[in-house]
Amino acid sequence: MTGNVADQPLTRQKSLLSRRRFVLGSAATAAGLALYAGEIARHELSIVTRTIAVRNLPDAFRGLRIAQISDIHFDEYTEPYFVRRVVAEVNALAPDLVLLTGDFISIGPRSASFAVGALHRCAEILEGIACPQRFAVMGNHDSLLGVPIVRPILAEAGIPSLVNEHVPIERAGQRLWLCGVRDPVEDLPDLDLAIPAAPDGPVLLLCHAPDFADKVLAHPRGRLVDLMVAGHSHGGQVRFPLVGALHTPEGGSKYVEGFFRLGRMQLYVNRGIGTVSLPFRLNCPPEITLFTLVSA
Repeated sequence: MTGNVADQPLTRQKSLLSRRRFVLGSAATAAGLALYAGEIARHELSIVTRTIAVRNLPDAFRGLRIAQISDIHFDEYTEPYFVRRVVAEVNALAPDLVLLTGDFISIGPRSASFAVGALHRCAEILEGIACPQRFAVMGNHDSLLGVPIVRPILAEAGIPSLVNEHVPIERAGQRLWLCGVRDPVEDLPDLDLAIPAAPDGPVLLLCHAPDFADKVLAHPRGRLVDLMVAGHSHGGQVRFPLVGALHTPEGGSKYVEGFFRLGRMQLYVNRGIGTVSLPFRLNCPPEITLFTLVSA
């Protein structure tokens, strides 16, 4: 008996043909899914709007619009044209403040020198953000490249970085405090330095890795934080119904995406713009978030 289907008994022929159709059909489905996840879903940019109620919000900050961008990972897979589209979408939203929560580039598998060049190109595009008030924190990939390298490149593009620091945002003599910590995965965040001891206004905290929220809550100054914004998890990047995210990184496995209320503190986890490891997204579109502050 040969391996040809025609040489097999009829029942055996039907079984072989059914199996072959299944294998071919499965392969075609997998190829189609990979094409969709890599070329379509990865670029289906979502603009998520969220109203954030803040206690004791000064009148001058009611209706403040804040845009958040995270995890660009330029240009491991994230193309320049896509980042330009993100900048155009942010400008169309006309926010009062823009927050960038880290991982502008990727470290590995390419060299550090490639990452430096990528950061320069990414910063040149981000310089096109029209909002004059924009601030960043470092992600784990940025920290691996080195804060002394990343910070001045962003600063040259008009994007100051908060590295265990805080700055006041002032309107009509009233204040909101913007705070930023070093990346908790690859660096040493210091909340005593990042958060003012006696802020005379609401406190917004930028931190790349969302699971650090538990450390914030346990810290004496954590009770001062009204809103923490993070990224890092990519929302899981590839999500299946009933299963959820196939993989989440260290520091981004508890709070994976979206909004969380943790006592007084509110946490929002942005799904990010780019991808890591593989250029795929599924049921997890890239995201720009637009927050509007209202009085609680």
